[in-house]
Amino acid sequence: MGAGEPVTPPAHRTAEDWLARIFADAAPRRFGTGWISGVLAVGLGLLAVFAVLCLHFPQYLTLPELRSLYPLPLVRLAIDGAILLVLVLAGLSLLLRRKKALGLAGLALAMVALALGGGGAELGDGSRTSLYLGLDWFVLGTISTAALFVPLERAFALRRNQGPFRKGWLTDAQYFFLAHALVQLLSVLVVAPVVYFAAMIAHPGVQGAVQALPWLVQFALCVLLADLAQYWVHRAFHAVPLLWRFHKVHHSVEVMDWLAGSRLHLVDVIATRGLVLLALVLAGFAQSAVYAYLALVSFQAVFIHANLAPRSGWLERWIAMPRFHHWHHGIEAEARDVNFAVHLPVIDRVFGTYHMPQDRWPNGYGLAEERAPEGWLRQLVWPLRKPT
Repeated sequence: MGAGEPVTPPAHRTAEDWLARIFADAAPRRFGTGWISGVLAVGLGLLAVFAVLCLHFPQYLTLPELRSLYPLPLVRLAIDGAILLVLVLAGLSLLLRRKKALGLAGLALAMVALALGGGGAELGDGSRTSLYLGLDWFVLGTISTAALFVPLERAFALRRNQGPFRKGWLTDAQYFFLAHALVQLLSVLVVAPVVYFAAMIAHPGVQGAVQALPWLVQFALCVLLADLAQYWVHRAFHAVPLLWRFHKVHHSVEVMDWLAGSRLHLVDVIATRGLVLLALVLAGFAQSAVYAYLALVSFQAVFIHANLAPRSGWLERWIAMPRFHHWHHGIEAEARDVNFAVHLPVIDRVFGTYHMPQDRWPNGYGLAEERAPEGWLRQLVWPLRKPT
């Protein structure tokens, strides 16, 4: 470097960079190289540690509504089985991979889970407390969602070279964790106001007529009404500049996969879920129909963001699938303010916001004009900063 030449400062190293530096290497990651077994050992090891902690502190780490439903002997057996599997996977990774970090980390997590008592840990005080986290809900959500979508994305990927540890994965994993762990906070901020307002303005005659309908009709109407409410709330978040400052956090995702849909600002979550739930409660649908809808939207919200390329020309016209929603996130100008529905594309066709180019996917995703900071906390305060 010659005298007087500017010195380029080192690039900011993110948490993802540090993790890659510790665990990743240039070796192949295909089956039989120890990479998959190592990653599974670390992921399952973390969940095993969390599950044992839930046994020790159920009053602080589990949902009161679920505690009495768990078949405890099976839970203990599952924890011990998971720890044993972690030991096997970690051992495979240590044998097959030159860099031992993943295998050693999985082994260490298994040892921590065993040191805490494993599946035989003494059950703590299960009495109701005023404050708690949904760590058990996070464990169940991770197992069910990842076990379904990670293999699907590997087998039927839209972008085959993407991989699960794409740019921004750690930020979206934080959103996924907090969306499950902070379930009590979301209940206070969403469910409590809905119940309060619904009690004041609900019409008993309307609710009685709805409840007299057959269950399947109620469920179908529940999906339609929820998607109509979601459509207009979602469209408002795009149209109103103040609301867009919060919703752009969701659109800052630059790589689409099963985790991408978790990136939602707290204000966005409260407003959207609150208004949709208010519409359903005011209508008076049976509680079982509402729960069935919540299960559906939990699945479809992940599905439409996934790195999947299922194709069915007829089905895509009536049910929201990944290509429909990927165009909503597209970085191209033609993708601006289109495809707001979550379930029913016909809603966008009726209101003139439907966009599905024949046999094309977006070239990229994210915000064309700016880039979000990394990390959940930084993105939480990002919309509050004064625009430059």
